[in-house]
Amino acid sequence: MSIPRLEVLGIRKQFPGVLALDGVSLHVAPGEVLAVVGENGAGKSTLMKIIAGLYPADQGIIRLDGQTVHFGRPAEAMAAGISLIHQELNLAENLSVQDNLFLGREWTWGGRLRLLRVSAMRQAAVALLHQVGLPVDRLGQRVGYLSPGEKQLVEIARALSLQARVLIMDEPTSSLTPTETERLYAVIRSLKQAGVAVVYISHRLAEVQRCADRVVVLRDGRNAGELSREQITHDAMVRLMVGRDVKQYYPRHRRSPSQGPVIFRLEQFRYHGGPEHAVSLEVRAGEILGMAGLVGAGRTELAEAVFGIRPWRSGNVWLEGRQLQVHHPRDAIRAGIALVPEDRRQHGLVLEATVGFNLSLPNLDRLSGLFGLRRRHEQHWQQEWIDRLRIRTPSAQQCTALLSGGNQQKIVYGKWLARQPRLLILDEPTRGVDVGAKAEIYALMDELAGQGVAIWMITSDMEELLGMSDRVVVMQEGRIAGELLREQLSEEAVLQLATGGKNPAMPQRAPGSVATSNASGLHS
Repeated sequence: MSIPRLEVLGIRKQFPGVLALDGVSLHVAPGEVLAVVGENGAGKSTLMKIIAGLYPADQGIIRLDGQTVHFGRPAEAMAAGISLIHQELNLAENLSVQDNLFLGREWTWGGRLRLLRVSAMRQAAVALLHQVGLPVDRLGQRVGYLSPGEKQLVEIARALSLQARVLIMDEPTSSLTPTETERLYAVIRSLKQAGVAVVYISHRLAEVQRCADRVVVLRDGRNAGELSREQITHDAMVRLMVGRDVKQYYPRHRRSPSQGPVIFRLEQFRYHGGPEHAVSLEVRAGEILGMAGLVGAGRTELAEAVFGIRPWRSGNVWLEGRQLQVHHPRDAIRAGIALVPEDRRQHGLVLEATVGFNLSLPNLDRLSGLFGLRRRHEQHWQQEWIDRLRIRTPSAQQCTALLSGGNQQKIVYGKWLARQPRLLILDEPTRGVDVGAKAEIYALMDELAGQGVAIWMITSDMEELLGMSDRVVVMQEGRIAGELLREQLSEEAVLQLATGGKNPAMPQRAPGSVATSNASGLHS
């Protein structure tokens, strides 16, 4: 056996109250793509941060091309040829793309003045953008003006500029469109040919099947197993990740929600800054209404407008027969509407605060008495929700930023469910969440639907859309392009509507008419 490019032996790491890694080992060869998978909290990101010099290991050995290495800080790992692309992007949004590519290691001429080699850096930056498929005209643009997918590609280009021997990608496609994801696969193929060892972390098991040469599975901070190329299947990975067979991912108990009362209705709704098309739709008690559409279709913007984040322009909004006027999110919350946002870290949580603080934040009115916050009652209440949602945390006083993505997502759910909303808007409800946590969230959604809650689910995950939706409406360029009942759902039908196509076999109706669960076919 040839010497591995990177070898990790018996790594152990403990944080206060949490044993994150317990004797983890792995290796990756030059020109190999090693996928590391596991549930949230399995230790994947902690292990990668140790390899990249962000954390010191309590025990264990790291070898690079057969030589034992010790990294006291990230710069030392980068100098040794190890580059980590974080799941949460780490870019200076006020600087240009070119500035970000060379930030902290600018090319200069010798001498006392240390002048920048502007022309040489631009030439190298152009080559990097070509390599990742970004247009050259983005070079001088501020990163803050780029789309999430473009920012991810800038992060990848910056890592490539280091000429890394080991490239670690932590959820690299979480913000990429399908086209950008294909570009990433092409970049990975070129890296393999160049002899770079790639460590690929992803919850998207279909991606792992496509690009991995080998898979290492972690569970509860330990090695759970390894799969060779010919052994890599979805079921095999899930079995090792959760320690059991997962037969049912989408536990929907169909309750004929089309017979239930209408809980929420939009009529000819428009919002400022949005498209001219008016949107009409309704959600019934106990129904999970899926909303699909391509990137830029306007799904998130519509949900934000309903929740009062974006100002309304015209139209009517009804909740349980009451016409609403929502000028601010507090109006929506008081009316019985809750929104789980697409980006939990930016818009759903105060990461620096404790788990208990985040759970309590929108519920302070219910936790307070005549003389202020009832602390003992609040503590019991917080623990009740931690237990109910099975949030894995040492205590309610744990810093939220230290929890895994799946547990952070559960906190977002918990703070809203405590208010017993009548309409629950879920924008990408399981993004960045592992298989086990997904199953728990799906079971929770099914439980809420069984209690009569109306659920509006916006998702880009096709399996999730088809598995959990009772009915689907598809948005295209800001308008409702069509509706699919449960028996009509298929990936082809959704994509046909999302891309502006029509199904001539189904009856048509005028744009903007109300999409109801009593409809008899595919409309556009």
